[in-house]
Amino acid sequence: MVEGHEVVVLDDLSVGKLENVAHHLFSDRFRFVRDSVLNEAVLEPLVRWADVVFHLAAVVGVKYVVEDPLRAIRVNIRGTENVLDLAFRYGVRTVVASSSEVYGKSTHVPLREDNDRLLGPTTVPRWSYADAKAIDEYIALAYARQGLPVTIVRYFNAYGPRLDPRGYGSVVARFFTQALRGEPLTIYGDGQQTRSFTYVSDTVRGTILAGTKPEAAGQIFNIGSDREITINDLAQRILELTGSRSEIVHVPYSEAYGPDFEETRRRVPDVSRAREVLGFEARIPLEEGLRRTLEWFRRTVLASLEVADECRNDGVGAFFAPPALSGRV
Repeated sequence: MVEGHEVVVLDDLSVGKLENVAHHLFSDRFRFVRDSVLNEAVLEPLVRWADVVFHLAAVVGVKYVVEDPLRAIRVNIRGTENVLDLAFRYGVRTVVASSSEVYGKSTHVPLREDNDRLLGPTTVPRWSYADAKAIDEYIALAYARQGLPVTIVRYFNAYGPRLDPRGYGSVVARFFTQALRGEPLTIYGDGQQTRSFTYVSDTVRGTILAGTKPEAAGQIFNIGSDREITINDLAQRILELTGSRSEIVHVPYSEAYGPDFEETRRRVPDVSRAREVLGFEARIPLEEGLRRTLEWFRRTVLASLEVADECRNDGVGAFFAPPALSGRV
């Protein structure tokens, strides 16, 4: 565990798998609880015990939000209410994981924490996630005014080992899986939209700094890389890294997510506040992060996919669950 701390993970495994933390299960400084942040009876003693709560519980991934926006709203808002109510009751320092999604369609790039937000209509389910995360931030900031040491971090496209091979919430995962299987790399839209990708070790380091620096309390920080890349270029990089001969195919957003969908063209953070207050900057270049991620995919996921193919040929079938993110404290 980090610096000798004891860690308890709460996860309902609704979109996760236990094997992602299996290497910690036999440690006397790690405990896994299978339940939800919606269950206050289970949550209460865990928060009361903790010195710091890292609240990462959420329904994430455009696909999951669009398919069931009501569940996403309930989990993302009620879960945060539960965590912060208890944290305030016991005076426990808390980090609330938000998202770059709160910026919506803002074209004021690089995106700064105090920029105006620009969202689409409520008839587009995608923006319900942005609004839910914004409400989470409002709640956290309200508690901060009441004296709770709480910090908000806005993540920008974290990626790395243990990504879901089906591409749950990650275009990087989808591209690697498709490339390694020789399938077409599917790009939604024209591929000229840009994103900033942050290797997981940088995301973790920024999160821990946000939860341990006294001066971070009551503030919001972009945690991400300030280097942007088009999705077309990302697909090409992954083809080159994997040596795959897969073709690149562009799929209309309406075909991927239905007719009621909107996308943002650019998503790149201003990280000056995180640099000045936390001493945080992303250290792992995209090329290096993609190489590390590919090593894991080749070692772990490709073998699993080959087994799955054999099972399908035998009429057995297989299921691959996403990483354990939902319901985690």
